[in-house]
Amino acid sequence: MEECKVCNLYNLEETIAKELLETVTYPWEALEKIGEYIIKIGNTLDTEKYEKKGEDIWIAKNAEVMPTAYIKGPAIIGENAQVRHCAFIRGKAIIGDGAVVGNSTELKNVILFNKVQVPHYNYVGDSILGYKAHMGAGSITSNVKSDKKLIVIKNGQNKIETGIKKIGAMLGDEVEVGCGSVLNPGTIVGKNTNIYPLSSVRGVIPQKSIYKNKNEIVQKY
Repeated sequence: MEECKVCNLYNLEETIAKELLETVTYPWEALEKIGEYIIKIGNTLDTEKYEKKGEDIWIAKNAEVMPTAYIKGPAIIGENAQVRHCAFIRGKAIIGDGAVVGNSTELKNVILFNKVQVPHYNYVGDSILGYKAHMGAGSITSNVKSDKKLIVIKNGQNKIETGIKKIGAMLGDEVEVGCGSVLNPGTIVGKNTNIYPLSSVRGVIPQKSIYKNKNEIVQKY
């Protein structure tokens, strides 16, 4: 499924995780490698720009991190990023330059490209969000199936057996997710696509489209 490949979802020039993502075909294949990758590159970061705080936590000196935020390593918080009041970063998190992690937002095992916004009560786990992707208030990624079975990526009759139990969502560049939406395990959303508020989304959603419901997905013009 070509639309699910890293090369068709992301501009890799907009993430410090470029080297990692270049080693895989599909983005979910990078999930198990995020933690070790952060540790690998953390000590190579420019000490004029980054400061190591705590165990395996690197924070850009010009990032804005509220004292009420909780951050567990390994983690990298990029330049000019904002980590707001009571954000909960549970480890294995790359937060890109200019990204926003908002009030009570929870992150775990994620890559947020530059200028991603998860600003209001979001849960993002085992997921990769592309450049300028935005999740509306209260929208979340669900990363484990209710039956706890391994996740299968589905696009119509096409399927990819991942062999992985936990996969959230892979959002392409400039995806907009409406408030209160749930992205079910293994959801893939192509570049420049909009998801209507209060949606329950699963499977592969084409790029440059508008998701209104599972029976009404229209192309942008």
